[in-house]
Amino acid sequence: MDRSGVVVNPRLGLTLYCSQEYSCKPGSRHVPAISVRTCPRPVVAVSIIALGLALGLGLGGCNRPSLSDVTGSIGGSDSLPNTNAGMRRYAEEWGRRYDSNRTDKRIAMNYARALRALTQHTQAVAVLRGLAITHPHDMEVLGAYGKALADDGKLQEAAKVLQNAHTPERPNWSILSAQGSVADQLGDHERAREFYGSALKIRPNDPAVLSNLGLSYALSRNLPTAETTLRDAVAQPAADMRVRQNLALVLALQGKFGEAEEVSRRDLAPADAASNVAEIRRMISQSNTWSAIRQVDRRPAARPKGAAAKRPTPGAS
Repeated sequence: MDRSGVVVNPRLGLTLYCSQEYSCKPGSRHVPAISVRTCPRPVVAVSIIALGLALGLGLGGCNRPSLSDVTGSIGGSDSLPNTNAGMRRYAEEWGRRYDSNRTDKRIAMNYARALRALTQHTQAVAVLRGLAITHPHDMEVLGAYGKALADDGKLQEAAKVLQNAHTPERPNWSILSAQGSVADQLGDHERAREFYGSALKIRPNDPAVLSNLGLSYALSRNLPTAETTLRDAVAQPAADMRVRQNLALVLALQGKFGEAEEVSRRDLAPADAASNVAEIRRMISQSNTWSAIRQVDRRPAARPKGAAAKRPTPGAS
């Protein structure tokens, strides 16, 4: 399950709402206090907010941890708690251990995981930056650090760190997908799709990578291809709510509101699914998005160049 609190993202100028599972209360010694409330109704996953911005929508929604979390979480042998109180205790416990030993990899990684789960991205970056200084050649540490930088909006720095988090001889699918999400946020969608294609060669049909690929097409305003790719993602056994809600948004952006609501009802109560789609429809009606989408849909989709042109055959080398 995804875990997140309500935060205001000043970089995007958006309020992002928490999932129903967590309401990250202020007062923890190790987690800076933030003003929070539980989400009154699920809307859209935070992984598609960039899509809404690209299409001229001011979307806010139930916050999934981060775009980089779609592509894989920070490593660590300890699983995260699945209750709000447990999450706070987990963060405080690892915070105390971190205070006593800041160079221990397992301690710092688990503390950073807790901070990211509580959307304390700047603090997670600080923890992982220190760990990267003491473990400069540890690719697991560099991967976690790069993803945390992306969470915190430090995209150029994240791109530089992530490229050193694996090697051409031993590529890491999760890092490749994280590199793709960073490239998408930087506006280089063709390059992003090259990263996703490479990730899918290593991990064929992974729903998280396919979901990122679908959103990349949507960011390029190629909504039919985005829909096809996201339907492939949703069809995978490991697909989760986040992937399905991404498909619902892309359907709604094409005016397929009934289908979008049907997909949303797989995870949300009927009233919440209807409210979700109605909110997207309202936002579309208040912008010029409809005319932009219709004009794009009338034109043949541009054929991506090189590796971005085709979805790789599963298992291809």
